[in-house]
Amino acid sequence: MTAVTPERADTPVTSATPDSPALAFLPRSLHGDRRRWHDGPTPVSLADLTTITRQVAAEVAAGLHEVRVDHTHRWSRRLHADPHLDVWLISWTTEQAAELHDHGGSIGALTVVRGELTEWRWTSGRTDDQVTAEELAVCGPGLRRRALPASSGAAFPLGHVHDVSNRRPEPAVSVHAYSPPLSTMSYYEVERGTLTRRRSELVEPGASPEGGQVL
Repeated sequence: MTAVTPERADTPVTSATPDSPALAFLPRSLHGDRRRWHDGPTPVSLADLTTITRQVAAEVAAGLHEVRVDHTHRWSRRLHADPHLDVWLISWTTEQAAELHDHGGSIGALTVVRGELTEWRWTSGRTDDQVTAEELAVCGPGLRRRALPASSGAAFPLGHVHDVSNRRPEPAVSVHAYSPPLSTMSYYEVERGTLTRRRSELVEPGASPEGGQVL
């Protein structure tokens, strides 16, 4: 496996304080409700992550978090980190994209603050409730495209494989949350309708999500 370093961060990465916005949205039952483990190896559920990204996105829209745009490298900043969760703010200029990938043993969610992102996600048709039986019968397994405009988002269960990009002329801004924090990612190609894993990489603590730069 290849180590991954942070893609772009203009401020030091620090853990959030108990008064930080993201931490305030954690469920009170985080450490005591074992039912939250049904989504994966973490007490934070997909619903929790969706709520967190929506709440933090509202703060970004209100101007409570600085956003920078870099036309050379996709800009990102980690807003919160603890053993169960990290939360990221990312900006995307036109044609900036992440390679087709998964999130290793982490689940995740994103909410778009402004602009629009495009997601291509792989579906086998077995576990994706957004693909109808009729569509699967006609199209079969493969990549499905969806637009994610401002105020919308997506959740990433275990095994979710996707890429994300900005195809619009205006920059896009999004909030992402992962639990547990990313530690590995695998990258894929689709050949003749078959999803093939090409490589897996270790993610260094504090490395940017949705694809980092490989040394």
